[in-house]
Amino acid sequence: MPRSKKDVPRKRKSAARKTRVKVKPATASKPQALKKSAKSAGASRAEGIRLFKLAGRPTREQFILVLGERGPKMTWSQRATAGVPANKFQAALAAKQSGRKDAKPSIPPLTVKD
Repeated sequence: MPRSKKDVPRKRKSAARKTRVKVKPATASKPQALKKSAKSAGASRAEGIRLFKLAGRPTREQFILVLGERGPKMTWSQRATAGVPANKFQAALAAKQSGRKDAKPSIPPLTVKD
C-alpha cells in the first residue's frame, strides 16, 4: 500500500467487523472466596509434606488399605477426623495388614560367624 493511502479511512467494512458481537458488561456476581496467597498456600503445602513424612511416606495403596477408597484424596485434617492422624498412621497400617509380624522378612538377617 502506498504511503499516501495509509491514513485514508477504508470505504468498506471487513467481514470480521460486520459480524463482531457486542459484549455485555460484567454484572455484579456473587462475591468469590478469597484465594490463599502464595505464602499461605506454600505454608499449607509444607505442612502437608511434613505430616506425610511423619506418617512414614505411605503409598497410595496403603492409604486405600487404611482409610478406604477416598484415603489418598483426603487432606491430613480429614484423615485425622476419620481417626487416623499422621503420627498414628503406621500403627493403623500394621493393624490392617494381616499377619505382618508373623511374615518372614524378604532379606534374612545378617549373622556373624565366629
